[in-house]
Amino acid sequence: MSSTALLTDHYELTMLDAALRDGTGQRPCAFEMFARSLPDGRRYGVVAGTERWLDALANFRFGQPELDLLDDHDVVSPDTLHWLADYRFTGDVDGYREGELYFANSPVLTVRGTFAEAVLLESLTLSVFNHDSAIASAAARMVQAADGRGLLEFGSRRTHEQAAVAAARAAVLVGFSGTSNLEAGRRFDVPTLGTSAHAFTLVHDDEAAAFDAQVASLGRSTTLLVDTFDIAEGVQRAIDAAGHELGGIRIDSGDLCAEARQARETLDAAGLTDTKIVVSSDLDEQSIADLADAPIDGYGVGTSVVTGSGAPAAGFVYKLVARATAPNGELEPVAKAGGDKATLGGRKAAHRQLAEGFATAEVLHPWGTDHVTDGRALQIPLVREGEPVVDHTWREARDHHQAAIVELPADLRGASTGDPAIPTIVQPGGDGDGRHVALPTEEVAT
Repeated sequence: MSSTALLTDHYELTMLDAALRDGTGQRPCAFEMFARSLPDGRRYGVVAGTERWLDALANFRFGQPELDLLDDHDVVSPDTLHWLADYRFTGDVDGYREGELYFANSPVLTVRGTFAEAVLLESLTLSVFNHDSAIASAAARMVQAADGRGLLEFGSRRTHEQAAVAAARAAVLVGFSGTSNLEAGRRFDVPTLGTSAHAFTLVHDDEAAAFDAQVASLGRSTTLLVDTFDIAEGVQRAIDAAGHELGGIRIDSGDLCAEARQARETLDAAGLTDTKIVVSSDLDEQSIADLADAPIDGYGVGTSVVTGSGAPAAGFVYKLVARATAPNGELEPVAKAGGDKATLGGRKAAHRQLAEGFATAEVLHPWGTDHVTDGRALQIPLVREGEPVVDHTWREARDHHQAAIVELPADLRGASTGDPAIPTIVQPGGDGDGRHVALPTEEVAT
């Protein structure tokens, strides 16, 4: 991967320049990434992007081309250019596992280092996690609404070409069966799949010829797209083309429930009881839930999954929560105190409170007081002294997600909207050394 150092905002560098000039850049600090709230109506969020972020962090280095650009545009002073030439993050990061559920104010990521080191990571961190977590959160609701039926991601044409790759990974991470995006298959080893579109049918002289050609190329177990013309006739032609080995049919238009029922009757009457029915056509979690009683085996989802189904960003922010006043000083809580964006100062740990295997609350408590007896701790070490200490893959994240999501009651996992599935509880405490939560009345405005 090439340098990721310029995947940031101009003001990150100007803040750095000023902080290095006045000495505050060397102050030890702690930043937290959290969401002030879930998207409207969402009952939970899903953390995604950790593997991509760790890769990007390793390449957050300023080579000569990056330094030349900053110099040519007078972004920072010569002294700061010299400092950036040797930059690498050497701090520590703790965070929620990829695939974990999060709620309002969950400390999903805690970054510790000097102000100069850590402030530079804000934009890159938010860019990766806001996108991937938004996709994973929407896709997880679709997986739950599908209730064991297959889901295929093919939204590449509905988003930026690189966002499509990340979106495919995030969707498969929470339970989609695969993606149409070949670059996602190459980059992340996610399953890829696909057969044909309406253009393939239309380029042939008739539908029967198109089906015969596809079967000859892909085999009788292929899935044939039957709605280019009359759907009922298309189903019969698919049977004629592939016989009893027909793998599946796909319906991409019309009343999907009614068409699926009719298709199922036709297939069963012909003895093709194992042939699958896949539907698509601007599906989202709600329409998938509405089709729960239809004889459908799988869903193809495009636009809604790659755009977060109405919530294209997770809403994460990256805020300074603790800092020392001297290079070797103790951390003390800091927070924004004014307006409607006040934050909670001090480093925080978190655990998922459980009762009889079900989540009852997200509990935030002072850092270092994480002796959990009523649930499970949520944060793990991700980076130590600048080096990753976990080897995340989407498969491991999927396993963790499947274990985490079943801690919610079943009626809160799917397409329903309402308040967060569980409350967030903040436990007070503190001697002001930065390991403890600072309550709003104790916050230090900065």
